[in-house]
Amino acid sequence: MLHHMDAHLTDELALAIGARVKQERQSRRWTLDRLAEASGVSRRTLVNVEQGTANPSVGTLLRISDALGVGLPALVEPPQPRTLKVTRSGDSATLWRGEGGGCGVLVAGTQPPDVVELWDWTLGPGDRHESEAHARGTRELVHVLEGTVTFEVADESVVLEAGDAAAFAGDVPHAYANTGAELARFSLTVFEPAVGSAPRSEVTGG
Repeated sequence: MLHHMDAHLTDELALAIGARVKQERQSRRWTLDRLAEASGVSRRTLVNVEQGTANPSVGTLLRISDALGVGLPALVEPPQPRTLKVTRSGDSATLWRGEGGGCGVLVAGTQPPDVVELWDWTLGPGDRHESEAHARGTRELVHVLEGTVTFEVADESVVLEAGDAAAFAGDVPHAYANTGAELARFSLTVFEPAVGSAPRSEVTGG
C-alpha cells in the first residue's frame, strides 16, 4: 500500500483522518479558508487532507489538530468518554515512514486540553526525522530501547544509546537521526499543554 519513500499513511488511515478533520471543522462552522488561516496550512493541502488524498507530515497534522483544538491523537481516533482506553497491538497509527525502514507510530494519546502522546519510533540506518517547533510549552521525553540515536534540539546535539533517556523542549526545531548501521528504536512521550486555548500567534511558529 505504501509505494513511495515519502508515504506516511495507509489509504485507510488517510481517509479516516480526513473525515475527522472535516467533521471537526464543520462542527465549528469553519470554512477551509478559516482553518487555513488558523493552522498555517494551505487551503489546497487541507482539501487534500480532508479528501484523504494527501500524505501529510506529522508537523502538518499537528498544526491542523492544534488549530481545531482537539490534539493529534483525536485526528487518528475520535476521543472516547471512558476512564480506560485500550489500543491493541497492531491497531496504532503509523504517521511517518523513513527511507531506511523506520516508522513513527502513535501508540496512545490523551484528550485536550493537556494532550500527552506516546510514540514508538524506529529509525533504520540513515533515517532522519525533522520536526518544526511545536506549540509553546511542548515538552518531549525520549528513552532509547535499541541502537543509537542522535537527538538535535535547536543548536544542541546529543547521542543516546540503549538505556539512555533525555527530556527536551519541543517548541524549538528538533530532529531524530540514526547515523549507525543498525536499527534504532526509542519511546517518545510528547506533552502539549492547553491545546486549543493558546493564541494562534503563539502556536504556528516553525
